[in-house]
Formats: sequence, structure tokens, C-alpha cells
Amino acid sequence: MQQIAVLDIEEKVRLESDRLVELYAQLGETGAQDVVCRAMEELAVRLARIDEAFRTCKLSALHKGAKGLIGIAEQVGMQRLADVARDVCACAEDPDPVALGATMARLQRVGDRSLTAVWDLQDLSV
Repeated sequence: MQQIAVLDIEEKVRLESDRLVELYAQLGETGAQDVVCRAMEELAVRLARIDEAFRTCKLSALHKGAKGLIGIAEQVGMQRLADVARDVCACAEDPDPVALGATMARLQRVGDRSLTAVWDLQDLSV
């Protein structure tokens, strides 16, 4: 009898604190919190749109959404999320369904963990 192994994939995320410190220095606490909150909302919406484009095989929409996600993620110090979004763009340009599926799953994991990390960070600052 064969055994089935279940892989528990855990993505570690790290926020670029230097970028967040820079935002707070430039915009002040209220302005920076506003930017971060709006960025998080936009990232959540874009992740959902990218997932929908993937499920409906709309590669140009997927590529466009992932490319837009890169700038927002970098703005608030989510470099790993930006890097994975770049990988999704590359996979959408040269569609290999297996690679694209794996990269999309990674984007969702990193996206979820990145958004959670920012929320947790904001909870600590209050």
C-alpha cells in the first residue's frame, strides 16, 4: 500500500521596515497609515482579480494585474510579494500551465501572509 505525503508549504514573508520608516518620515504617522491602508485594500482587490483571471484563463488580464501589484507591494515594503508577482508575469508571458499554477498558488500564499503581517504590524503600533 502506498502512502500519500501531505506537504505543508509555509511561505515566510518579511516586510522591508526601511521602506515603512521612510513612508512615515515623509508623510507623518497619519499620512503613512492612510497610504498603507489604501495599499493593503488595493492589494487584496488585485489578488482577487488576478486569481479570477487565472481561473478564467485570461492571461493578459492576469499579467496586467500582477504587473500592477508589483509597484504597490514595493511602495509598502512587501518585496517578496513583488518578486513573486514578477514570477507570475513571466509565467503568463510564456504559459506553462503547471508553472503558472504553482506560481499563482505561491502568489496567494505570499499575498495572504504579507497582508496579515502588515495588519499585525499595525496592531502593534496602536
